[in-house]
Amino acid sequence: MLTTAELAAWLDRYGAAWEGLDPDAAAALFTTDARYHESPYAEPFQGAQGVREYWARVTADQMDVVFSYEVVGIAGEVGMTTWNSKLTAVSSGARVELDGVFLLEFEGEECSRLREWWHVR
Repeated sequence: MLTTAELAAWLDRYGAAWEGLDPDAAAALFTTDARYHESPYAEPFQGAQGVREYWARVTADQMDVVFSYEVVGIAGEVGMTTWNSKLTAVSSGARVELDGVFLLEFEGEECSRLREWWHVR
């Protein structure tokens, strides 16, 4: 059974990986066969390697990332959170704010499936 403390610890590591622009640290949070759904209709990135490749691509245009979250609830091995990220787009210099929701499924301490919905301001 996933606990609030375990989910918060995972989200702290996720935030540190994003703020550090570290695809390897992000990939280490996921099972080897994880599915990472960036949006509801896109095919998921597959496995830790798929997460690593996705993160390397998207974080290449980011800097000054600040990540925060709030745990909404837990049911068994599934956690739901809201999250917010503020970052600067390297290519344009624009400050961007993202606001989203995660639905996270866990196997032990690693995430086996991440589904997210987010909006940009």
